[in-house]
Amino acid sequence: MKFGYEDLEVWKRAVDYACRVIDTTQSLRTSGRHFRIIEQAEAAAVSISMNLAEGKGRYSKKEFIQFCYIARGSLYETMTLVEIFSRKKWIPVEDFLSLKNEAYEIAAMIKGLINSLKKS
Repeated sequence: MKFGYEDLEVWKRAVDYACRVIDTTQSLRTSGRHFRIIEQAEAAAVSISMNLAEGKGRYSKKEFIQFCYIARGSLYETMTLVEIFSRKKWIPVEDFLSLKNEAYEIAAMIKGLINSLKKS
């Protein structure tokens, strides 16, 4: 038996992305003084898949769409923090670019999901 969200490819990608962000934060090249911003990046990354799952569990397409928008906002928040990590040189450029490319793909998947929900 599975939950409905487990069939969503975008949810699977978002979970993988959150794990990558957490792995990245665990290897940041910074002192331990920045706990809040690091925790915020992890929370925002995890929030993407959580909102997709919560939206899938709602009783209307309208609610599901709203949670997709929230998930997209969490993705943008995550990328803003990753951008800051990059500018501070806390992560290698390659890691930043990889996370950014993956974020673009997830954003496109969320947009596709929203569009499909609006049409059905």
